[in-house]
Amino acid sequence: MAGLKAYSILITGSNRGLGLGLVKQLVGQCNRPEWIFSTCRDRGGPGAQELKNLAAKHNGIEIISLDTSDPSSIGAAATRVTERLKGAGLNLLINNAAILKLNTLESETPGDMSELYKTNVIGPLVMSQAFLPLLRKAAQESTQKGMSCSKAAIINISSENGSITNVFAWSLAQTISYRCSKAALNMLTRCQSLGFAEDEILCVALHPGWVQTEMGGNFAPQSVDPTARDIMNTLAHLSEKDNGTFMNWEGEALPW
Repeated sequence: MAGLKAYSILITGSNRGLGLGLVKQLVGQCNRPEWIFSTCRDRGGPGAQELKNLAAKHNGIEIISLDTSDPSSIGAAATRVTERLKGAGLNLLINNAAILKLNTLESETPGDMSELYKTNVIGPLVMSQAFLPLLRKAAQESTQKGMSCSKAAIINISSENGSITNVFAWSLAQTISYRCSKAALNMLTRCQSLGFAEDEILCVALHPGWVQTEMGGNFAPQSVDPTARDIMNTLAHLSEKDNGTFMNWEGEALPW
């Protein structure tokens, strides 16, 4: 983790699960970011209490209300972050917020497909659009050569469930809308890597593994803290050779 030296990081869906785990890892760094923007849909609700307790103990954690399925909410969050940074850029955007429905091929509904696509794909798209000026500013003002998460990067938390080659854990759950949304998110990441290459903004799709969260369930083989630690270590070592790739939490390449 010593290689990650970002001034500012934003993580969506960080009031619980993996998102909260990533925030905990960041505040424990010796060279921790100056700003950690932690977003959740209801910053005042009981679901954000652990995050609020963490923010009370550590300076620099800014909790921002953000619904990634609502473009106006994303725009308001971008305005807030811009105000707080006071002319500085945003180094790292981690699109972590996502939802899942346990539907099968026979039970899948148009409504659930639309809802998951709106949150899991359109949300990260609009996030990248809204925060692009801050990411560009960070890249332009950096003295670093090449690409890195310390300079300017978009990390889309994807899933091997969206791998068309692997179709991970099909026998356990079909989760049609979730798989389709993550496959689409992977394509979005590839497009971002091409579209933002001239800006030297690194774009990567990352599968965090099957983690013991509200979404992953108690029977998942991975726990949050060591997985979050591995993810931060992986992010610290990414460079331009990784731009537009799909990898797991340990930095190993995954098939599309």
